[in-house]
Amino acid sequence: MIRRISSGGEFEARIGYCRAVVAGGFVHVAGTVGQGADVVAQCKSALDTIGGALEKAGSSFADVVRVNYYLPDAAEFEPCWPVLAEAFGANPPAATMIECNLIDPKFRIEIEVTALAAADS
Repeated sequence: MIRRISSGGEFEARIGYCRAVVAGGFVHVAGTVGQGADVVAQCKSALDTIGGALEKAGSSFADVVRVNYYLPDAAEFEPCWPVLAEAFGANPPAATMIECNLIDPKFRIEIEVTALAAADS
């Protein structure tokens, strides 16, 4: 069974995707950007959106097994480390950081995660 979770974001309908998909025992959360004046604020905002999607799926940051970070400037990643360490706490996932262009230059970080789904999801 596949369950799709929408956050109502503006790009979901325009591009044709949803915030998260629960399938095959996993929650796949789409790449998520956040709002804010700098990379740290955007990181926190993106994590809030991701946390909401995980909650709707019956999961949490403790269940995340994989995270990918996308930044247009790799030098901006280190300021996010304390925020990320707090979000994942004692349950750090496997991680990859990729330097690349994002959909709009105003975005400084995009985050996607894969988490274990609850047994009844």
